[in-house]
Amino acid sequence: MVQFVEWLNGVLWSSPLIYLALGIGILFSIMTRFMQLRLVKDMITQLFSGKSSDAGISSFQAMSVALSGRVGTGNIAGTATAIAFGGPGAVFWMWAIAFLGASTAYVESTLAQIYKVKQDGEYRGGPAYYIEKGMGKKWYAVIFAVSTAIAMAFLMPGVQANSIASGLKNAFGISTVVTGIFIVLLLGFIIFGGIKRIARTAEWVVPFMAIGYVLVSLIVIAFNITELPAIIALIFKSAFGLDSAFGGILGMAISWGVKRGIYSNEAGQGSGAHAAGAAEVSHPAKQGIVQAFSVYIDTLVVCSATAFMIIITGMYNTVRPDNTFIVKRLGDVEPGPGYTQAAVESVLPGFGSGFVAIALFFFAFTTIMAYYYISETNVAYLTRGRNGQIAMFIVKIALLASTFYGCIRTAKVAWDLGDIGLGIMCWLNMIAILILYKPAMVALKDYEAQKKQGLDPVFDPKKVGIKNADFWESDDFKKQDVG
Repeated sequence: MVQFVEWLNGVLWSSPLIYLALGIGILFSIMTRFMQLRLVKDMITQLFSGKSSDAGISSFQAMSVALSGRVGTGNIAGTATAIAFGGPGAVFWMWAIAFLGASTAYVESTLAQIYKVKQDGEYRGGPAYYIEKGMGKKWYAVIFAVSTAIAMAFLMPGVQANSIASGLKNAFGISTVVTGIFIVLLLGFIIFGGIKRIARTAEWVVPFMAIGYVLVSLIVIAFNITELPAIIALIFKSAFGLDSAFGGILGMAISWGVKRGIYSNEAGQGSGAHAAGAAEVSHPAKQGIVQAFSVYIDTLVVCSATAFMIIITGMYNTVRPDNTFIVKRLGDVEPGPGYTQAAVESVLPGFGSGFVAIALFFFAFTTIMAYYYISETNVAYLTRGRNGQIAMFIVKIALLASTFYGCIRTAKVAWDLGDIGLGIMCWLNMIAILILYKPAMVALKDYEAQKKQGLDPVFDPKKVGIKNADFWESDDFKKQDVG
């Protein structure tokens, strides 16, 4: 069983997925005429436009919920792993995939808005909805919804929770059982309050945790500021095989940078699209543009903070494919949070372990929160037209149980099973958006045309020839009070 799980995981996350993600990012960048560059100003203005209601959440809240999922332990552990196996040049390729991935995030989030529904008094959207309504393939949507609900509610929360419990035990000696009880109580209070409480929590916690983390990174960089030009040069030289030490692992730099970038910013996985579908906006492109910006925050800001702390202090090891060391400055420290801890400790002695433990708590906790909402959305899709309250309750209890169990014990097979769920989700969603991207392009063209006329864009699917966008023709849309 274990060998089969590892084999399937290796197949799902193999090179073809990397090439597919890169290809889609390049295609969508060209098709949108590089909206991720042209519309940076709109990303900021649309982020603070719109407002929440009884049925929907604001653009800022939707981005915060999406960032809850994007900004996780991967921003600390994943970045360190990329440097360990791909060298400093991997950081450049993380930036590159984030730049391309912003256009992918635009497409999937805009599609989530175009094909969203109002269900049980709340807006719902995401890959399962746009696969059924846009592609007309309900069986495909059901496979996506089932694999995503299982991965997010049963498999992934425990892995994230284990990071929290291990970090707090190592830094402060707090029992994993005590941590487990605390997390379950706090998480239960939030998720039993529904999307509104999840959104309000994310709206406050996510900016706080990201800003706090970046501020500490700036302190570490400031203490080593004379090294900054050389470090930036090293990243770019290593990315193209021009550095004498790291030139021999150019392929690894590209591979690990792209892999960790995709894993961290989640563009193309469909996770951010779930929160995007819940936003209350007057035009689908508005939320797509905002979600593109969330990819920048995740990788260009938070991952870069980790990378610069590690590289500028020299607190990392890098190995060749044959496991010989190119750089060995941390002894036998495993790639992961230990690199960041050592980087902070080198500047602020006695602070590194506790800082990383607290950062991991916020990063992983908000990720579990996002996992719940993604799972809930897919269960809502599967139970449409029926009483889904019992199913929703089961999902909540399963997620809380998985979280507690993960605090006190975790297994590699659980991580691998979770990766399989994510891998299936990623493949299904990328294929779907590759088939379905045209409505998102039409929406962008319509949005920009209305902006040129000095209008606040309002979406009319009939006017632009998009079918099955039923919500936008309903009385529910006409009653919206959005800006």
